[in-house]
Amino acid sequence: MNTKQMLFAAAVLAGLAACGGGSADAGPPAADNTVPASATASPEAFSSYAGAIKADDQAEPLNLEKVEVPTSETAEPIVVS
Repeated sequence: MNTKQMLFAAAVLAGLAACGGGSADAGPPAADNTVPASATASPEAFSSYAGAIKADDQAEPLNLEKVEVPTSETAEPIVVS
C-alpha cells in the first residue's frame, strides 16, 4: 500500500469511529402505550384508532386502565373488516 492509500484508509476508519458515539445516559425511549383522548371522543374515532394500530408482538400492550370505550345507542354498527 502506498502512503496515500494508507492515509485514506486511516481517515475512513477515523470517520467511522466518530459516528458510533452517543450519550451514555440517554437510555431507551419510553414506550407510549396510552390511548389518546381524541380516540375516545366517539365510537367512530375509537374504531378508527383501534383499526390503525399495527399488530406487533414485540410492542407493549395498550394501557386501558383509565379508558372508557365510547358507545352509542343510536349510531349504526360499524363494519369490521
